[in-house]
Amino acid sequence: MLVVMGLLGAVVLVALIVTLGHANRQRDRALALQAHSYDVMILARTLSGTIARSEASLGRYVISGDKQLGQLYFDEWLLAGTQIDRLDQITNDNPKQQPRVDRLRAAYDARGRELSLTALNTRYGKNGQAIARYYQGRKAPTLIEINTTLDTLIAGERALLDERTAAAMGSVERSSWVAGVLAIFGVLIVLGAILLGWFTIRAVGDRAVARADAELERERAEDLTAAVAAATAELRVQEAKLRQIQKMEAVGQLTGGIAHDFNNMLAVVLGGLELARRNLASDPASVRRHIDSATEGANRAAALTRRLLAFSREDSLKAETIDAAALVAGMSDLLDRTLGDAITVIVRDDAAGGCVRADSVQLENAVLNLAVNARDAMNGRGTLTVATGTTTLAAEQVGRCAAGDYVTIMVGDDGCGMAPDVAERVFEPFFTTKEVGKGTGLGLSQIFALVQQLHGEVGIVSAPGEGTTVTLYFPRAAELVATPLPTVPIAMVEPIAPTMPETLQILVVEDDPRVLAATTGALEEIGHHPIACDDPLAAPALLAANPGIGLIISDVLMPRQTGPEMIAALSPLYPHVAVLFVTGFAGEVNVAQFGGHEVLRKPFTLNGLERAVVTAMAAERRATSHPIAAE
Repeated sequence: MLVVMGLLGAVVLVALIVTLGHANRQRDRALALQAHSYDVMILARTLSGTIARSEASLGRYVISGDKQLGQLYFDEWLLAGTQIDRLDQITNDNPKQQPRVDRLRAAYDARGRELSLTALNTRYGKNGQAIARYYQGRKAPTLIEINTTLDTLIAGERALLDERTAAAMGSVERSSWVAGVLAIFGVLIVLGAILLGWFTIRAVGDRAVARADAELERERAEDLTAAVAAATAELRVQEAKLRQIQKMEAVGQLTGGIAHDFNNMLAVVLGGLELARRNLASDPASVRRHIDSATEGANRAAALTRRLLAFSREDSLKAETIDAAALVAGMSDLLDRTLGDAITVIVRDDAAGGCVRADSVQLENAVLNLAVNARDAMNGRGTLTVATGTTTLAAEQVGRCAAGDYVTIMVGDDGCGMAPDVAERVFEPFFTTKEVGKGTGLGLSQIFALVQQLHGEVGIVSAPGEGTTVTLYFPRAAELVATPLPTVPIAMVEPIAPTMPETLQILVVEDDPRVLAATTGALEEIGHHPIACDDPLAAPALLAANPGIGLIISDVLMPRQTGPEMIAALSPLYPHVAVLFVTGFAGEVNVAQFGGHEVLRKPFTLNGLERAVVTAMAAERRATSHPIAAE
């Protein structure tokens, strides 16, 4: 019995040793596999964070131009490549994960090429294009492929970890059952189970810590992306404000010259009228000459006012076909007034009628900005040359231009010039060589952005002591087709005979008493009967008291009520009364704002006023004859 018991004990002991040995081996293998899965998931999360930090560094490099940030982006991106290599090594034993790693590597390479283009644009000073490419790249398919592949890889590894954990737990249960049969060694089996449970809890805890770390890294990357987006949005707002401030600074620089010009023009007007008054009885021919001189001075003042108001507008105008030479020639007075008498302006036309498709106001602003920079480079004294021309360029002959015909606008000076390292940076936003408070550093970057939007290029040639030449290249557009005007006899210059009753009752609504008196006097001069109204709120009473009124001439901007608001209230009550708006606004007329009624610009001549009255009455008659079409 003892021998049997001994043998049985030995058998049980051997069985226990075998069972525990098998259980230990299964436990070690399960722990190794779990650790391997954790390594894969942690490495994948680390790779995601490295890519996020690299792209965030690139975003800061694009915004600031700091080369250290560019180097940080490059180092982080290389680190991400080494992490992919490591991920490839540790998943080599898993056939399901290998295709995902291959897709990840391909997406990483493609994404690297996209980001390299953005970095190169920043390196060569094309920040506007780099910023646009960077934010377009935030939704690029390659970035989505990287994130999706990483999530799939982690999900696959997590599923594999669950299977391995389940297998390990099954082995533990079987070992526990065998150990339960061996009751004599129950305590040892219990201790082994406790030990194994402790290892399992520790592994689960490590997994939770790894998951928490990965989640924290993801949240940091998201916070960084949000911060970059907020900073970029704020930068755009500030850039728009600075752009308008710079434009108004240019208007301020015009003030002195324009005041001088207006004094000259007013001197012509007042002097001509005074001479006409003195010669009224003795020399009628001289009176006409003096009045013509005063009229010319007034017209020059009106044209200068319209140009100044159009230049100071913040709204952009519609693109149109522009004769480059005509645009530059039309800016002669504006350039003279802005640059001062010490600058000699030479305008040369070699464009042979070449046209561009652009916004005329923005194009004038670009030329004026270049002229002001040239004046500052010449310290307010020298020769400025503005020349238009045409050329044919090969692909990428200038910058990244496409092959084709181009119209050029060249602005050159004989000022101090620039060193090559400064010339390379002149188109960077906020870069300026001027003193603090004398420049925003946005002028040339705006010009560069405008030319890029028009699919053109900018060339700059400069050297210290040899001046600077900036050439704008614009794709050549179809030339303007001049519409031949009908031959009009000289007698047609006289007032046009109205196609309406000889005397028309007209209600004139104008809050400025001088303009009101001038308008009513002009209407009386051309044979009508005006009724003056200096308050738009008094118009309904005057209309009720004068049922013969056939036309309302109204100013647009008035203190108590605008002209369009007044007409909107009166039209249902007096639908048969025609309307003519008079405004001094320099921009584009918004037809919807004026309800489709005729608009006459201030200042106007007698002929212009009479033509506008005839047109307004004719439009009212057409609307009355075709009420359905009018609606």
